Amino acid sequence: MPFRKLGKTDIEVTPVSMGCWPITGITSINVTREQSLATLQASFDTGINFYDTAYCYGYEGESERMISEVLGSHREDIVLATKCGIHWKNKVQQRDARPETIKQECEESLRRLGTDRIDLYYLHAPDPSTPIADSAGAIGELIQQGKVLTAGASNFDVAQLNAFHSACPLTAYQPHYNMLQREIEDAQLPWCIENDVSVCVYWPLMKGLLAGQLARGHQFEDKDGRKKYPMFQGEEFQKNQDFIDVLRGIADDVDRPVAQVVINWTMQRNGITAALCGAKRPEQIVENAESMQWTLTESQVAIIDQAIQDRGPIVSRGAV
Repeated sequence: MPFRKLGKTDIEVTPVSMGCWPITGITSINVTREQSLATLQASFDTGINFYDTAYCYGYEGESERMISEVLGSHREDIVLATKCGIHWKNKVQQRDARPETIKQECEESLRRLGTDRIDLYYLHAPDPSTPIADSAGAIGELIQQGKVLTAGASNFDVAQLNAFHSACPLTAYQPHYNMLQREIEDAQLPWCIENDVSVCVYWPLMKGLLAGQLARGHQFEDKDGRKKYPMFQGEEFQKNQDFIDVLRGIADDVDRPVAQVVINWTMQRNGITAALCGAKRPEQIVENAESMQWTLTESQVAIIDQAIQDRGPIVSRGAV
């Protein structure tokens, strides 16, 4: 298994991480608790050791609780990343990264996860009402207390990364990133490479779009959160389907699913430490994990990069 180090630490993680948002079923359809628990078990059985969750994954912390239920007995064999600074109020997300809130959420996450420390603790997103240095300082205090081992930041721009890093050294940065959403390549990714900060990306498959399983005429159900993203709508969706047709050709050449081609490409990008692959069924995470067992050739990567260029400008949107 090809482990990679997180930042300047000695913590080693698999380049495919399990993103533990879908198992809560808040924006995904047809999610059952039984399958979510089975998916966590299947991920561990494949050799994945890196689990990414958050205080707000689930209205009542369901994601963290399920991780503890399935993987608690394997605590020494896994790396746990969770996040603070976003919570739910009447099922509406609220940003609150005040130091007292961060410390309170950390205590609750530790209880939910059934552990005495969090390996990687992200500020989930900047809080416009709280100076980033104050939020970072709170995480720094948690590190000094041994409740957190390393600090991370998610959904930040470079100025915000600098502000955090000055107050509390960062080990990892978590943005959205995939073949079609490459905004971080302009500034954040070079900053992370220069500062030895790992980049652990979410949405490598863009919420399933790049897995190649959605037909051109797919109709999204009302509860399917993907409806609100431009990449799943109208002409943008059809352009993306044309792009995925190119990926299908490469997938046929290597006799692998399209999703594995996409994840493998992501893992190979300079500066990317891990791809966070969300899953809600065991077969999904098993397929994603197999991306670590082979490598695209330089010529195949060149074909993909040309197809990305031919696809043209993207109508993008972030998660928060």
